[in-house]
Amino acid sequence: MPEHLPLAAQGTVSSFVEDGIADVCFGHPKSNSLPATVLAALAREITTLGGRDDVHVIVLRSYGSGAFCAGASFDELRAIRNPEAGKEFFMGFARVIIAMTTCAKPIVARVHGKVVGGGVGVVAASDYAIGVESASLRLSELAVGIGPFVVGPVIEYRIGPAAFGAMAVDADWRDAVWGERHGLYARLVSDVAALDAAVGDLAAKLRRSNPDAVGRIKRITWAGTDAWPRLLEERAAMSGSLVLSDYTRSAIEKF
Repeated sequence: MPEHLPLAAQGTVSSFVEDGIADVCFGHPKSNSLPATVLAALAREITTLGGRDDVHVIVLRSYGSGAFCAGASFDELRAIRNPEAGKEFFMGFARVIIAMTTCAKPIVARVHGKVVGGGVGVVAASDYAIGVESASLRLSELAVGIGPFVVGPVIEYRIGPAAFGAMAVDADWRDAVWGERHGLYARLVSDVAALDAAVGDLAAKLRRSNPDAVGRIKRITWAGTDAWPRLLEERAAMSGSLVLSDYTRSAIEKF
């Protein structure tokens, strides 16, 4: 299997296509956090691959052996100085979610480690997520004075309002078994070797499946989300305003 590009200091998104399977990998030196550049590149890559006739399935992964995704970049949150800039930063998450849920091709998430904040939204926006048993999850937004507003709709859609509400209010870790029980993970495996085998097997099956049937299943799965572009923009503005509060500034510095 071809290797991805080296992980750059500002973050990296790379991809390759082989035998109908598109492999997309994102990363950042700080636990695969998501700065604006990575968010934009990820949304763009998924949109592009979704329109290619030679792609039948997308596998989404992240670099390294640590966290799958640490969520929003705290460096960029600290740098926000006005509501407009705040909204634009959080729109990066909105664009990734919209790109994933409207993509014509199924997206399989390979979750090799812990998932925080916006990363939970990425997992929820995939069509099928396979995680290792140590891939615990946390919505940490309330702990830093904001809330999981932009990623909230896709997580709630995936796990239901009660489980989402509990996860959002109690900003503590949920183990991977909790994630599987509530639908964030479709399947758990014991270790990374088993993860790669399971992801590879599923991607191969989807590659051989009738693309029209798979596409229709995906559209049915995400039915009722047509209003999300406007909703997520409103939520991005909400988060962009809250991140400027003294409470949030202080919480981010201490987190």
